[in-house]
Parts: sequence; C-alpha cells; structure tokens
Amino acid sequence: MRPARRGLPIPSIPLPVPPVPLRSLSVPPVPLSVSLVVSLSASLLLGPPATAHAAAPAAVPVAVPTAVPVAVPAAKPSASAEPSPDPSASPRPSAGPASAAKAGRSPSGPWPAALRGRARVVKERWFGLRMVDLTVSSPAVNARLPVRVLVPSGWSKQADRTWPVLYLLHGGADDYTSWTRMTDIEELTEGLDAIVVMPEAGRAGNYSDWHNGGKGGPPGWETFHTGELRRLLESGYRAGTRRAVAGLSMGAYGAMKYAARHPGMFRFVGAYSGVMSTRLPGIPDLIMNAQAAEGADPRALWGDPVRNRNVWKANDPAHLARNLRGTGIYISSGTTSLPGELDAPGTLWSPAHLSEPVSAYTTKDLVARLRRYGIKPVVHLYKDGTHSWPYWEREFTRSYPMILTALGLSRGEEPSPPDGSGPPSLLTDP
Repeated sequence: MRPARRGLPIPSIPLPVPPVPLRSLSVPPVPLSVSLVVSLSASLLLGPPATAHAAAPAAVPVAVPTAVPVAVPAAKPSASAEPSPDPSASPRPSAGPASAAKAGRSPSGPWPAALRGRARVVKERWFGLRMVDLTVSSPAVNARLPVRVLVPSGWSKQADRTWPVLYLLHGGADDYTSWTRMTDIEELTEGLDAIVVMPEAGRAGNYSDWHNGGKGGPPGWETFHTGELRRLLESGYRAGTRRAVAGLSMGAYGAMKYAARHPGMFRFVGAYSGVMSTRLPGIPDLIMNAQAAEGADPRALWGDPVRNRNVWKANDPAHLARNLRGTGIYISSGTTSLPGELDAPGTLWSPAHLSEPVSAYTTKDLVARLRRYGIKPVVHLYKDGTHSWPYWEREFTRSYPMILTALGLSRGEEPSPPDGSGPPSLLTDP
C-alpha cells in the first residue's frame, strides 16, 4: 500500500457538519486526527485505490475510527483479458517539472511531454473491433495522454453519419482504464449506437484548469476534455453533438462541473458519490488536503479559498447550478459510510468511506439550489454503502435509461429506483 505523501502540516479538524444534520449519519462527528484527515480527504476526491472493490481486511470496526490503510481487493473479473495500458502512457515516478522537462516527460504527471503544435492523435492501439486506446498530444496538459474509446457496430472514420457520445470520467488515484477494468461497460454498451469515451484525467487533476498562482498553464484538464479531445473526436472519429457525461467520486465532480460550466454541451449528467458543492464549511480543507496527499501544492489547483474566492466559485457546481437548466441530472450517494448490501459479508468500516456522508452533505446543498431555480434532478441518497465500485456501477445502471434518452436512443425512459416503482424526484432509502 502506497503511504500518503507528505504535504502541508494538517491540523486536527472536525468532520464538516451540514446546517441540517444528516439523520442517517450513524457515526457522530468527531475530531479527526491528522492521519485520519489525510485518509479521508485523499479518499474524498481521489477515491479508494483503483482496485478497491470488495472487503477491506485491514480496516477497523466502526466503533473505533482509527486511521488505517485502505485495503486493495481484487479487481472485477472479466470474461476476456483486460487490455493492458500502453507502456508509453503508464505511470512512472515524476521527479518534478525541471527534471521532467530534461527527460522529455510531462510536468503534469507520468506521461511523455506533448509534441509541439496543435492537439492531435499521435497513436491508435486497437483491441478487437470495438475498443481503441488513443494517445493524444495535449498542449493544454503538456502531455501525451491516453483515451479509451468504445465504438458502435458499423462505425468507421469514413462513415457518412455521426454518433452520439457518452463520456465516462474516472475517480482519483485511478486512470482511463477504470471503467472497463471495474465494470461491465463493454458488455452493457455492446448494442449501443453511440461512442463511449473514457479519457485520462490524472490522479488528482480534479477536472480543472489549474490556477498555479494566477499563472495558469498546465495542467489544463478541462480544456483538454471539453476542447481539445472533443474537437478531435468530432473531426476525426465521427463523434456527434448529442452528448452525455457521467463519473464517480472525483469524476462525479468533474461531470457535474463540466455540465454546469458549459451549458448545453451535455444533455445528461450522472454523478455518483462526488463533491457537488466545493465551498461549504470544511470542504475546501478536505480538497486541499487531498491535493497535499498526492504531493501537489494544495493552492496550485484553485488558489487560496479566501483570496481567490472567485476562482473557487468558478469551479463550484453549486454556484453554477442555474446553468444546469435543461440538462437531465442523476445524483447519488450513500449517507452513513457503513458497509451495505453490496459489500462482502464481514466488511469492516474504513475512514475512506467517510467520503459518502461528505458527498451526501454537498449533494443536499446542490439539490436545494437546483430546486430553487426550478430544476428537478433525480437524486438517490441511499443509506449504507461504502465508497466503492459496486455502488457506483449500480447507480450508473439505474441512471442508464436517462442516458439513453439524452442520447436520443430511447423514448423518455425513467431511472430505475430501488424498489422498481416509478421514479420520484428524490429517492431516499428508509
């Protein structure tokens, strides 16, 4: 297990408590130790390790909230071998911007630096007839980045038609392979008449163009995803303009923010267990601690929460809520952090799963703002459940009918609620 990297000194702080206490929060707010804050905040936006999917043998009982390593269970088995990432795009230790430049590596992460000139696809690697890994040279991130794409039956670059596009965003401390590695997305979309795009977003990129002390510059993840990559897919891979976006954990934040910052770009947004309101009490500390846990300058992302409040506002989905009018919205989160029905028997509590009540805390704020503007999202706040793939895959499947409708592939189907009945605008398990 990779230990948390050293960042800024982190004082002991209480778990953020919403103005209206979460009635379903089984673990009362308690002062958190330094190590627990780092564990929580790293998991909050970065999520559990990429393969966290089952029981956590190294965790502790809920009655003893002591910081512990997050266990790494096995990844989801697949009927066919999962294509390995391109070695040229595989993570390697970074020695900092200066040495990275000398070695031809990106200052933004463990990838080769971008080539000179405009954004462009520099490599294709096919796995069968449907799956292709693209390598995109991105000036915005200053890196050659991998992007996994699933194409529909009948697709070709020379086709005289375009296809709708579903963008799937990964969580933190993970990569572009996570959706095919941890879910049945390839099988689920086998008959889907749409292109599915799963881009790289960095371990802690937070789907943002970084502030970098006001200088800007790389990494510019938002520009890469919504500008460079989108245009390349539309000009060279027959991607159309009907789009949907969904993501988990850090990717849930990215999906909601992209939809809010680019009104009309996406007809649907699905957000599973993410931070939906970034400026509530306690949340800026958690975000900055998460960056520090990954070895990044906590203020490089959006600057100081007070001095650079306008930058924080510009990246806050709740602040941008009115821009989501006309977009289909599905938001989900657990509320207790306790193991639930999809966890293996005997699963013990882990501080990483505190991300769920924090996600619910921020979700309630966003939902209240949306309703203030007359926007009616579909919200599923379920009670127990860990911050892990079984719940994200379930929620994605429940929101899938909304995705099909947004892409123009079905007739106004509604999401599937827990009991199979008709979908109210707020789904809350008892």
